[in-house]
Amino acid sequence: MENPSGTPIVEFRHFIRHPLRLPLAYKIIKPGAGENKNEVRSETINISMGGLLFPSRHPVKTGTPILIRMPFEGKIFNIRAKVVRSVNNSQTKLYDIAVSFPKSKDAFKVKMIEQIYLIAEYRDLRRVKEGVDISLEEASREWIKRYAERFSKIHW
Repeated sequence: MENPSGTPIVEFRHFIRHPLRLPLAYKIIKPGAGENKNEVRSETINISMGGLLFPSRHPVKTGTPILIRMPFEGKIFNIRAKVVRSVNNSQTKLYDIAVSFPKSKDAFKVKMIEQIYLIAEYRDLRRVKEGVDISLEEASREWIKRYAERFSKIHW
């Protein structure tokens, strides 16, 4: 397979990637110095059990530990990750930053965030298609009953 510039694409993926746009902010964690104060906003391009991909205006060195913050419904999820790739994207003029989750608890957080977004989308779809306005809690119960088993098998 080749990218638009004609160079071969090297496949790094070990997990299925799911295109999903979720807001995020990240900070570089400097060893011994703690977190960098500068938070950069972005959004996911895709997510998988092993990591996620997001664009950035600046490259981030491979191996760099970062703290990702993902908001949803008034809560902030903090996820530790490590940069595994930082590639200049000639189409967007940004850097595609790929990160992995060294700890399974951080991968689990991202899966839960994905599920919450899918439930909110399900609630919105019910509102648009059926004119039914239900709470997030009610949508959660319905979505879990209908899709949770399939979601656990397909998505991770």
